[in-house]
Amino acid sequence: MHTESRCLRCGPVPPLHVPEHIGAEIVASVVERITATAGPPGTPLWCPWPLPPGWTLTGVAYAGDDRTGVRATAVACAGPAPLGGGPADLVFVAEEPGVGLGTRLAGLSGPDPGPELADALSDPGPGHPEHVGQARIRVGGHPTPLWLVNSPTDRSAYAGEARGMWLHAIAWPASAGHLLAEEVVLHDLTEWTPPELVYGAPSPYLPGRA
Repeated sequence: MHTESRCLRCGPVPPLHVPEHIGAEIVASVVERITATAGPPGTPLWCPWPLPPGWTLTGVAYAGDDRTGVRATAVACAGPAPLGGGPADLVFVAEEPGVGLGTRLAGLSGPDPGPELADALSDPGPGHPEHVGQARIRVGGHPTPLWLVNSPTDRSAYAGEARGMWLHAIAWPASAGHLLAEEVVLHDLTEWTPPELVYGAPSPYLPGRA
């Protein structure tokens, strides 16, 4: 008998909570959950702000329970692909070490991207042609590099660190990673949620289609 949620591959993991719908009320409830169970500074809920032209917020999620508090968060967005050819999706994950939400969405093994980052820093390699070699975004006002990790070829996945936690950015299709080569600014929704946020259809990736 186990009191915690368990992954068949990783063992005990914090349970993942994904609201079925998305809107201002849902975001507010998730923010309340994060701030109620976290000590300072808490787990950020990173969202691109301003959103790229034509993009919408399509989902939020968090991993944790009443005992451990919120240990990981995810924000999903969708909009036109930067190189044309249809829609694109982006998911940003902030998590404590050992949670594994970001690596699961990125299609990596293990709970943390450390081994993949070590390979990327020592020998970035070409990746597949649609990947961006490195992404530089601004997180909470600070320039933050993200490195390409070796994900399945249907997506681009990047990993780095912000506020002492892992930061993942996963893009579908792989060419949507080019959006991260532009000026993307991440804002913590737990500090302030812009009333101008536009919401779209729920993301298919947060519940597990990754």
